[in-house]
Parts: sequence; C-alpha cells; structure tokens
Amino acid sequence: MNQVAKAERAHIAIVGKRNVGKSSLINSLTNQELSIVSEVAGTTTDPVSKAVELLPYGPIVIVDTAGIDDIGDLGQKRIGRTIKSLSSADFAILVLDATEQIDNCEVELIMHIKKIGVQLIAVVNKIELGTNPTLLDELRALEVIHFEVSCKESVGINSLKRNLIQLLPADVEYPLIDDLVGVGDVVVMVVPIDLGAPKGRIIKPQVQAIREALDENTICIVVKDSELKSALGKLKSPPDLVITDSQAIMRVAKDVPKNIKLTTFSILMARQKGDLTELVKSLKIVDELKEGDKVLIAEACTHHAQKDDIGTVKIPHWLKMHTQKELIIDVKHGLDFPENLSEYKLIVHCGACMFTRKTMNVRIKQAKIMDVPIVNYGMLISYMHGAIPRVLKPFPGAYTEWHNSSLTEV
Repeated sequence: MNQVAKAERAHIAIVGKRNVGKSSLINSLTNQELSIVSEVAGTTTDPVSKAVELLPYGPIVIVDTAGIDDIGDLGQKRIGRTIKSLSSADFAILVLDATEQIDNCEVELIMHIKKIGVQLIAVVNKIELGTNPTLLDELRALEVIHFEVSCKESVGINSLKRNLIQLLPADVEYPLIDDLVGVGDVVVMVVPIDLGAPKGRIIKPQVQAIREALDENTICIVVKDSELKSALGKLKSPPDLVITDSQAIMRVAKDVPKNIKLTTFSILMARQKGDLTELVKSLKIVDELKEGDKVLIAEACTHHAQKDDIGTVKIPHWLKMHTQKELIIDVKHGLDFPENLSEYKLIVHCGACMFTRKTMNVRIKQAKIMDVPIVNYGMLISYMHGAIPRVLKPFPGAYTEWHNSSLTEV
C-alpha cells in the first residue's frame, strides 16, 4: 500500500489562516510528526505534499499549505500557491480557531472551494480554550460541515478520523490497459531509448502499462523501436495490441500491419487521467492556427529540459513544420497554469502521469469554460504524423468522436 504512487492517492489539502493548527492537525491525523509545529505564525511557507496512510481508508496525500492571511508581497505569492494547490485536491479541510469568528478571507476561501467542486469540511481547533458560538452559527449559515477538536489535548481526533474516512471519495481506479487486454493476449510495447529517457529506468506510463499487463496475465513483450519489425516477424501470430511511445509513432505505424491494433502510451494516459473524447474534439484547431497565435505547452514535470526535450523542443518544432506558421509558444511546468487562458489558441498538455485525475480534469474544464481547445502530447504528435484515427481505434468512443467532428484523415 505504501508503494501507491502519489498521483494515484486521494489528495487532502489542509488550509486555513496562520497559527490555527494546520500542522498540528496533520500530525494528529497521521500519528506522526510530519509537520513542524510552532507558535510562530507562518511556519509553513509553501504547499508541502506528504504521502501517508490513513487507516483503514488507505494511502493518501496530505498537502500542508501556507496561511491564507500571510502578509507582504511574498505572502501574497504563498497564498496564490495555496489556492493553486486546491485544484489538485480531492478533499479540503479548513482549519479554524475555535475562539475566533470567520473573517472575509476564510469566507472567500470557502466560496472558492465550493466553486471548483472540491468537497470541504471545517475543523474547529483549540476547543480547550473555549468555543465562540458565533463561529459555529456562521459555519451552519455557510452550509459547511464542521468538527470540533483539540489537537493539543487529542480531543475529538478519533471521531474526526472516522467521519473523514466516510466522507472521502471512494477509491475508483481508472484503467490504463487492463480493459483492453485479457489473459493470454500478446501486447508489444515499444520503448525508444533517447536522451529524455531516465538512466537505468523507463518512464512511469511504460512501467504502469507493463505492470497492468502482467496483472492481467497477458504476454508482454518490450522492445525498442529499432527492434520492433524483427520482433513482430518472430511471433507465430500477430499481437493483440501494440503500444508505442508517441515520438516513435511514424516509424512504428509503418512497421505494424494495419490489421493490428495500435495506440500510444500518451493516449492511454489521456484516457486514464482526463476526457479522451473532449481532447479529440480539440484536434481540429491545429490546422486553423494562424501566424502569431499563442500556444500553451503545459508540462506536469519540473525536470531539467534536455536538448531534445519533447515539450520545449520537439513539439514546438513539429507544430511549426505542420502549420508552416510562426507561433508564439509559452511553456509552463508543474502547478504553474495561467489564469487567463483566453489569450491562447491551443493548449498542449503532457500525459499528466504525475498529476491526479482531478487536476487534469480541472484543467480541461478551465479550458472548456474559456473556449480554448486542449489536446495532449501524444494525440497531437500522432495527428501531425498521420496516425490519427488509427491510434484511436482501440477506444470506440473517441474513434466515433473523431468521425463525428467532420475531420479529414491526414
């Protein structure tokens, strides 16, 4: 259970003003000294994620955040990061001081959390000092479920845990490939080794796909793109599915007979982490891009870019070659996602393997509200290299959406 990746765990954001006991609550919930507790206001300066177990619920990620009443220019930036961290949360706990009343910044935070659709409860801490009845009335008026605790004296913590476990979202698993293959099926996975590949390892989507294939008792064959044709020739019968890294799609599509199902790791991630059919709809904008249009490339990872980096080098180059236009490319990493999306004509997002499904769907929703088309790396690369709609055939809904969107095969 401890080996569950952070992106697959329920994310709980702990928010509130400085010195209300956010860090103390985290320590009480986990029975561990995970967060530094201090009487000095503002001990936590930036969102910090901690992977822990909340038994009997299971693996979770707790996000400890800076106080929403932080001061100064730096304080405002910290508040902004706290607000951004909520977009990836499945659940939010607002910690309040039992002796005080709700102020404007807390009301605004409650409204924001409700607006973005994150489930919220309030924890009224420090009840050993007495409880302000007005505070409880205000919470009822705002329709926020609340629990009264004393982290200092360990009062109400067990009751809070029991209720929290009941309120947390059910553990829903979204498949990568296990609904596409069955026992005894043969799956060939094409894994190029380039400068972007981590030394001695392969990237997360590839690891995840291999593990799911093994769990389904399929026969999993892993090859480099340069060995694919030879590997296929040595099989007595065609494989049931071929999955490739998007960057090798042009070569792989030529080597894999058209009667064999083919897709990419990135498209599998697009389905697992987001809305595949919605992303398919957005492909039509690529051929409508004009000179000087702005394109946002959003990369979840914060790795150091290599000279052949997919997001900062290859995709901008392929876009220019495909459109024959000079485009303005903005690249954002991690949780850095612009609020004003309307200035962009297209958003190209990574596979989001390091994000929760919630985070990715919030971004898709934001783009849809601002009427900005959004696609993911693999879909765009496959489109520009002539592999759409072939790589969508394993997914009937997305394949149908392609043909319904009046697109012409490239």
